[in-house]
Amino acid sequence: MRGALCGAVVAAVMAGAAWAQDITVEPLPPIDLSEPTLEYSPLPQDEFVTEETQVEVSTGTGAVIRVLDRVSGQVAELELPNATKTGYQRIEIALGECRFPTEDPASDAFAYLTVTNVGEGDVAFAGWMIASSPALSALDHPRYDVWVIRCTNA
Repeated sequence: MRGALCGAVVAAVMAGAAWAQDITVEPLPPIDLSEPTLEYSPLPQDEFVTEETQVEVSTGTGAVIRVLDRVSGQVAELELPNATKTGYQRIEIALGECRFPTEDPASDAFAYLTVTNVGEGDVAFAGWMIASSPALSALDHPRYDVWVIRCTNA
């Protein structure tokens, strides 16, 4: 019984392979790239940037930064003044400045951070971090996670 079943499977595969050999493949006609097929006209910038979409920002005196050590599970909150740096275990965090919306200081914070590995000197992160969207511009480090929590106004 088992041998007959295997024979039927082999016969079906061979018949399918023979059928597949009858397929002919025709090349597509060449594509003319000299003329674009889609009409593209950029929208004026004024349609996107209006007085309603512009937000006035203020500069805080510093920022509160949260650091997670993924190996030990230790979490620390560091308060840094603008234009200073501090060490935390094997990384060094430098804060350029922290900005927030003037009308609603509690709504969001934007901080320019530079994170380097101590001893190696290589920059692991340099850029703006946004408190409400930490994954938008995140530190990619094998051991540490760093987030901006809020700006401070001493």
